[in-house]
Amino acid sequence: MQTRTLITLAAAVMAAAAQAQPAPPVALTAAGNRAGENAVRQAGDAFGTVIGREDIGIYDDGNVRGFSPRVAGNVRIAGLYFDPVFFPSDRISGSTVIRVGPTVFGSLFPSPTGIVDLGLRVPGDKAGASVLASVDTWGSRMIEADIALPISDGFSLGLGGQINHEHMGDGTRDYYYEAALIARIRPAPGVEFVPFISLAYTPFHDAATITVPAGEALPPRLPRDFWNGPRWQRTRETELNAGGVLSADLTPGWGLKAGLFRSSIAYFEDFTNLLDQVRPDGSARSQVIIDPPLLFASTSGEVRLTRSWIDGRKTHQLHLAVRGRDARRRFGGAATVDFGPTTLTTPITAPQPVARFTEQERDRFRQWTLAAGYEGRWDGVGEISLGVQQTDYRKRIGLPGVAPVATATRPLLFNANVAITLTPRLAAYGGHVTGLEESGVAPEQAANRNEALPAIRTRQWDAGLRWALAGDLRLVVGLFEVAKPYFNLDAANRFRQLGTVRNRGLEASFSGPVTRRLSLVAGAVLLDPQVAANVPGVGRRPVGAISQTYTISGDWRPPWLPGVSFDAGLSHTSSQTATVSNRVAIPALTFVDIGGRYRFKLAGSAATLRIQVENLLDQQGYELFGAGAFRPVWGRAAIGYLTVDL
Repeated sequence: MQTRTLITLAAAVMAAAAQAQPAPPVALTAAGNRAGENAVRQAGDAFGTVIGREDIGIYDDGNVRGFSPRVAGNVRIAGLYFDPVFFPSDRISGSTVIRVGPTVFGSLFPSPTGIVDLGLRVPGDKAGASVLASVDTWGSRMIEADIALPISDGFSLGLGGQINHEHMGDGTRDYYYEAALIARIRPAPGVEFVPFISLAYTPFHDAATITVPAGEALPPRLPRDFWNGPRWQRTRETELNAGGVLSADLTPGWGLKAGLFRSSIAYFEDFTNLLDQVRPDGSARSQVIIDPPLLFASTSGEVRLTRSWIDGRKTHQLHLAVRGRDARRRFGGAATVDFGPTTLTTPITAPQPVARFTEQERDRFRQWTLAAGYEGRWDGVGEISLGVQQTDYRKRIGLPGVAPVATATRPLLFNANVAITLTPRLAAYGGHVTGLEESGVAPEQAANRNEALPAIRTRQWDAGLRWALAGDLRLVVGLFEVAKPYFNLDAANRFRQLGTVRNRGLEASFSGPVTRRLSLVAGAVLLDPQVAANVPGVGRRPVGAISQTYTISGDWRPPWLPGVSFDAGLSHTSSQTATVSNRVAIPALTFVDIGGRYRFKLAGSAATLRIQVENLLDQQGYELFGAGAFRPVWGRAAIGYLTVDL
């Protein structure tokens, strides 16, 4: 896949406008109808879908085309710009859909990588409630509930809560409590306001063990269900997501949509548990990093004015939008406690030390964007989406003991996406997008951990075909190229820019009902990532690179067992680059999941019993936690949960 080929395909596609036959929207489930949640049957494609507790697809909110759309500023909630410190829970967001290629149409002003589209779980006009309780073989126990209450004509209230005592396969525990509220208010015809708030408290979360080998090698495997950390090493935190979405029909042809959101996480205390200098015989050095109180918070939102009109078979929309975010971080000042030589199987029994913290760093960045866009659709002929954005980005870095450092940039960004209808069921699409994004923060094992990194310029080309097969079956095949600066650990263990990275690839999705009783979702990504480095010792592949990813999931309803369905999923990833030098790679992994559902009536209410076995083959291996840092794959687990709609 050469750049010239990709550009030629994109240029051919961009020579006209066409209709891409977009995938149907994911059906959101509110309180009172959650028993029917089924990601395989509700997904419009294989690029990535989360429905309640179920997720399928080749991408997720942290990895699309080899990059993070979350870091790229490509998260939307109810279609509006949202800068999440962490993602809203199921109480607020009932679905997450990854949009790439032809499914980006309708998502305004995208940046390179892909869109993470969050759907709100809005209460309806009917009273209802859903309760879900689950357990697993690691010892986790969870119960969640959602209630919808129509208070009056034009006012509905949704309440939700969750108690989650989660036990992980590495021996750690996470106790989580959440309360949430979401409402729908319609004060006048054509006007709707949806406010929400979710507050969660984690009284303790055991710090998972991170293993860092001595030299360029994979670490020995940690024992299953074993945690070496002391019981005093418990992170406590609070999480907040709040905001509101306003939609209004102003006059015929004019519409307004606006949203304002706040996302934050505050740590009362935070710990990082490191096994450093790990050797093949299991010997290591034990270190615990203790952080003082930390705060990560962001206020973001968008106001959009739209003018719509119809001209025969043509539909036109003009958009003017203002987007912004104001993010603050208070971090650093950590104390590192060295417990000396140890082994992988030796627990830390020392009492909690008195931490001596240093002054913290306080960073703040603001970004305002003025955007204008056009969307046009000509039925049977084509579709086009154009946008231009003038963004103003400013960051203030408050380093301890020195004068604050300020940076600023004001790039002009654009996006162009078009599609051509070749036949009533076959369409070609293509586009080019530029972006400005945060490069994230330095990881926990870096010498400059949690440090906010500078903004970077990015670009993307993509092109492909979308084929509506028989019935509701859909096939998408596309090529893409994404280019960004490359950040990772240098020889001094500092996380900084080492060069540039270019990801070229092919992605494919097949989805829909093969028969009346069998639905399939299958996808693949073939990726060719390359690094152009300006630092010695940097390999040609970026850390975390996976060349091949394949997934297939199916749901079958046997005719002789009413109310019963069986499902299975298989995912395979090729080896994953694990170090900056490329000398270490995590071997290929293949996971098989099987499960089933039984839908029945429980005291007159719709109910679903769900049983699933994850990692059926008990695949063992490693999860990459940054360059040269690892956590174990947990192994096989069985999960069961019961959902009841009242």
